[in-house]
Amino acid sequence: MPSRAPAARQLAGLGVTLAAVVIFSGYTQYQIEGLRRLQTETLDRNRRSTLLLVSIQSNLSQIGLAFRDMERAGDPYPLSAYRPRFERLRISLEDALAREAELAPPSRLAREQQLLHDACARFWNETAALWPLAAEDRVNEVRTLIRTRLEAERAAMTTLAEQLLVQNQDAERAAQARIGAIYTRVERNLYLLLGAVLLAIAATTLYVIRSNRRVFQQLETLSEQRRALAGQVISVQEELFRTLARELHDEFGQVLTAMGVMLQRASKRLPEDSPAREDLREVREIAHQTLEKVRGMSQMLHPPVLDDYGLERSIEWYTGKYAKQTGLTIHYEKIGIGPWIGDQIAIHMYRILQEALNNVVRHAGTREAWVRVRYEPHRMELVVEDHGVGMSVPPSSTGIGLIAMRERAVLLNGCIEFSTPSEGGTRITASVPLNVGVTQ
Repeated sequence: MPSRAPAARQLAGLGVTLAAVVIFSGYTQYQIEGLRRLQTETLDRNRRSTLLLVSIQSNLSQIGLAFRDMERAGDPYPLSAYRPRFERLRISLEDALAREAELAPPSRLAREQQLLHDACARFWNETAALWPLAAEDRVNEVRTLIRTRLEAERAAMTTLAEQLLVQNQDAERAAQARIGAIYTRVERNLYLLLGAVLLAIAATTLYVIRSNRRVFQQLETLSEQRRALAGQVISVQEELFRTLARELHDEFGQVLTAMGVMLQRASKRLPEDSPAREDLREVREIAHQTLEKVRGMSQMLHPPVLDDYGLERSIEWYTGKYAKQTGLTIHYEKIGIGPWIGDQIAIHMYRILQEALNNVVRHAGTREAWVRVRYEPHRMELVVEDHGVGMSVPPSSTGIGLIAMRERAVLLNGCIEFSTPSEGGTRITASVPLNVGVTQ
């Protein structure tokens, strides 16, 4: 297993991604603030200034119309009657000039703004000389003053206002260009951020996949090693059981059999009424019972019927024998014709049956069980079922017997399932292939 987990590099990749997002967010916020300043300080201000310049031009146009009316022959109104009109236009014009000066764009020169104010001041000074002549009804002199001096000053102010309008339009176009450039930079940086984030995510994902693949490969190797070790342990266990069974049957069985024969022979040498003869009979009975127990233990460790007659006959023999030993009623059912099954598969399925029936006796709380064996050409299925108290599903993995049954099923490249039948209790189903070699 790796000595260092990949979490540090994964966190580093996540940190780079988050840092890129934070940096871009800050930069975008800065650009948005710049757009807001351009909007409020340049565009909006410039547009208000343009509106005021248009208002100034409108006032100057109205003054020009008033001059035309004053020059018209046969006007029914006296020239002095135009004075209030000019006073209103003067107030409106000066107010517009004052407000426009406050909204002038930064690109406008101070002398350009001053030229318009000076022209306005000269115009109204010249206009002040008009009203004494109008009061004396000196019409020709008034008209001469308008044509020679006042109209020229008004035209000069109109020209200056038009120049300022052109400057405002240039400033607005420049601001629009700056806004477009900002949008272009933000869009470009967005694509760069997206690429960087995708690159970081891809790099982190590839690293995680590579690390996970290495971990899974190592886990698979460990699992194979564990299965091989479990197979070796079970094989050693079965070989030990076989050896112990043979030793018990051959050595201890022969010794106990010889003891029985010798005791019987010694008993015949004694008189019929000898008390020692009864003692020898009791010892011989003990030796016989011990011999039966040794034979039973030998059969439990490794039944000879499994080697002599195969798995099918062994299951029939064991269910009948186990029912007599424990008082458990076992309903045995065989489906299909059992083929000859190799020693490795036979011993593992036999041990699974042993453990399952032992669990019924120990934990089910019932005296009845069902054993069903289904034989197919390439598969065998063993079902052991009871209707007792049942077990948790999935069952606890701490029991040695349950672990052993699982390991044996895995070694046979099969599977084992624990379920609850409709009547309650526990059903253990072991299914193994018959045409696949045993994993060792």
